[in-house]
Amino acid sequence: MLKSEKPKEMENVIKLLNEYNVVGILDMHKIPGRQLQKIRENLRDKVVIRMCTKNILMRSIDDCNKKNIFDLKEQIRGASALILTNENPFRLFKMIKKNRSPAKARLGDVVKKDIVIPKGSTELPPGPAISTLQKVGLKTGVQQGKIAIMQEKVILKSGESVNEDVVNLLSLLKIEPMEIGLELIVVIEDGIIYKKEVLDVDDSYYENEMISAVQKAINLSVNSGYPTEKTVEIMIQKAFNEVKNLCVDLDLLEKDFVDDIIIKTIRQATVLEELTK
Repeated sequence: MLKSEKPKEMENVIKLLNEYNVVGILDMHKIPGRQLQKIRENLRDKVVIRMCTKNILMRSIDDCNKKNIFDLKEQIRGASALILTNENPFRLFKMIKKNRSPAKARLGDVVKKDIVIPKGSTELPPGPAISTLQKVGLKTGVQQGKIAIMQEKVILKSGESVNEDVVNLLSLLKIEPMEIGLELIVVIEDGIIYKKEVLDVDDSYYENEMISAVQKAINLSVNSGYPTEKTVEIMIQKAFNEVKNLCVDLDLLEKDFVDDIIIKTIRQATVLEELTK
């Protein structure tokens, strides 16, 4: 970028910072241009991704009037970019995560989750491939003319680096354990900072927690005799069942429960008859 263009660029970045409710920092390290273009196209209507030099980014943040936005500067590193949106930060993270795609592992890559080679048959014929599999500790055999992996094995744990033997193995088995996509480091909304560890929400976990909380609240309301709009019908049904059980147990004749008492009497008579045979 020419020196004469920098003031205009900074003006544009400041305008964007002030325009959008949610501002985040992306780590653009190792993002292929084709992949970035595809992600931009997918998110075009909801998200703006703006790449600029670190110096312009820092100075633009300094001149922005958003609350606590200066805290973003601590998260800016080498290949960083801005991401701007009016979407909720959690929804933004979910959209970014959804736009990840599988990729081959390269020498030196650090894996983010365990790489597990499952037990079972492969499409590989017996031969030199056996040596490649055995180099990473896989137990192999031959089944129906194909190499089979006899025991599941974790060949790399989360946080470990990919070595040459693993690269060769994954290439041979056509496994793509890595993911290519935007790496959201941090976002700010209304002066509140959200790091990616907070934004990466397991929906099923929180859904189950909500269901459990509702069930406990209903149980508390019913068992403590505190009726609410949501539990009053349950409480009436519970009271009805308790009265019914009491009448049946004590043989108290009540028109609503006569049939139950008769059924109980017949059942007892049947048992008595069997015992006296």
